Amino acid sequence: MKRIDLFDITNLAVLVLLSIIAHVLNIDTLLARQGVDMRGLLVMAAAIGFLGSFISLAMSNWSAKHLVGVHLIYTPVTQGQAWLVDAVRAHAERTGIGMPDIGFFEAPEMNAFATGARRDHALVAVSSGLLGGMTREEADAVLGHEMTHVANGDARADSGCGQHVRDLPVTCLRHAARQCAGRLARQRTSGPGPFYFVFVIVLQVALVIPANIVVMWFSRQREFRADAGGAKLASTGNMIAALERLDAQQGAALPGQMAAFGISGEATGGLRRLFMSHPPIAERIAALRVNQYA
Repeated sequence: MKRIDLFDITNLAVLVLLSIIAHVLNIDTLLARQGVDMRGLLVMAAAIGFLGSFISLAMSNWSAKHLVGVHLIYTPVTQGQAWLVDAVRAHAERTGIGMPDIGFFEAPEMNAFATGARRDHALVAVSSGLLGGMTREEADAVLGHEMTHVANGDARADSGCGQHVRDLPVTCLRHAARQCAGRLARQRTSGPGPFYFVFVIVLQVALVIPANIVVMWFSRQREFRADAGGAKLASTGNMIAALERLDAQQGAALPGQMAAFGISGEATGGLRRLFMSHPPIAERIAALRVNQYA
């Protein structure tokens, strides 16, 4: 059965959710009374959002290199770099994808990430802390995790869907708020008036927050699948050992917008859990123990 790209699924889920919420909260009726077509706004948001997503994807490798300070390995100069290149090449052959660019970045924390618009044009990078703080077997499992992300096309979903949700209030919600505020304030020729900011806040709370919850849920599911891939490529024991070592450290998250690409994320609880890009490491380890891999 042909695999459906999670990038498309997530974007479709966001649009469907927005339509349902708009109908349940009667937002579509309110907009219609003000002469605004909700369906037209969603189509416009989807078109511009997808365009922004593809631009973000095209720049993902460049952005990662500059935001994190990745140094590409063209010719290994140390035994550690030589091992890293060989390990990534072995995983690429087993997963059936092209050899990615390989790099490292200076950071005392143990972390790694993969990004790239295409399976055969990706970037895999690890921190100096990971190379020095993990055994070769544990680091190999982390590389298997990241190469599984590449093979599954997860970077497209992480980068593209996040960009889509960020573009949505600009292309859809603010336009709707401007139209409604202008009608209510009877100031269409002189500006949106004070009602504009009220509508922006209300529509963002009603639509953008649920959309972000959907995107983060998909992100957490991708992490479970990548853990399973790392376990298959480097054994369940090594993948669990790598996660346990990551769980024992503090401050492992990557900076800013790169955080969702790392091997581990910031632990949190309560309602903030809905906005986590990564599941808690304890849950990831439990899932691996239930589904043992060779």
